[in-house]
Amino acid sequence: MDAYDITIVGAGPAGLFATFYAGLRQMKVKLIDALEEVGGQVAVLYPEKYIYDVPGFRKILAKELVRSMVEQAFQFNPTVVLGERVLSIRKVDGGIFQLDTDKARSHYSKTVLVTAGVGAFSPNKLDAPGVAEHEGKGIFYFVKDKQLFKDKRLLIVGGGDSAVDWALNFNNWAKKVTLVHRRDVFRAHEGSVAELMKCGAEVKLFYEVKQVIGDGKWVKKAVIYDNRTKEETTIDVDSILVNIGFRADLGPIRNWGLEIRGREIKTNGRMETNVPGVFAWNEGSTNGFFSSFATIRGASSLIGQTQFKVYVDGVEMADEGYLTDLDPASIERVEIIRGPQASTVYGAQALNGVIQ
Repeated sequence: MDAYDITIVGAGPAGLFATFYAGLRQMKVKLIDALEEVGGQVAVLYPEKYIYDVPGFRKILAKELVRSMVEQAFQFNPTVVLGERVLSIRKVDGGIFQLDTDKARSHYSKTVLVTAGVGAFSPNKLDAPGVAEHEGKGIFYFVKDKQLFKDKRLLIVGGGDSAVDWALNFNNWAKKVTLVHRRDVFRAHEGSVAELMKCGAEVKLFYEVKQVIGDGKWVKKAVIYDNRTKEETTIDVDSILVNIGFRADLGPIRNWGLEIRGREIKTNGRMETNVPGVFAWNEGSTNGFFSSFATIRGASSLIGQTQFKVYVDGVEMADEGYLTDLDPASIERVEIIRGPQASTVYGAQALNGVIQ
């Protein structure tokens, strides 16, 4: 039985950073994800979208962020298993965890970290005549290739961060950008909304899509209406981007014997679950603050506070300090800088007030 020190379930930003940090602590790491690529929602939903709330970057393209995180995470040569969904976790002889997947394979580990967020996700579909038959034929829920929208008449549906950010992103890329939102209150960052209102894109509030018209091969027009007056308007479109939210489902995670609270795995301040040796990172553990930062680095707070290392071999790391040398060849020479400023510069410690 080849048991790893830690197996991380979920290869999104949190899982990638946890992979890096566990490798830095010289742990034998395995990373498993149900998707065929790493990066989680960032890679699947909006690889061409700029992210504005990552510390150290004024803005960074999502796919570039994932590429950098992969380079960082894989420098210690973890074992990476893609396209496998973990169906169950149970303890076997010697307190080792056995993780069984939908590919009839078993993986063995001394500890498990679940960084699967709120589980599998799927977009809320636009409910209007003509939509279903034109999905992928001008109607999109994700943007995998920005080039598809170059010099096109683009209709964006939604009022959240994704809709607003895409409207800004495509404003000088598409021929024309029209955004329709069913009310006059946005669920996006205030600064982004203010920029949207002055960027030149056409914003139509209290408007919804009533019908999509096409030839079966591609969309041609959209019928939109004012939900206050019911007045209809037909506009020419080349593409429609629908951003009206997602549904999340924990799926098999609910059957792992872990205590679930709402849509999340219940954890304590150390991210321990009710099963000793199984840890979880939840989006809710940030209390809604610094969500992107926590997504990228939140899992490190647990590893940085030595829970995995303590569980595996009882060796603890200093409580305060930050790493000044991440060269894999010189890990033994990693210097810990102490002092009153340490808690403000060490990323994991800096999040203590939010995560714990």
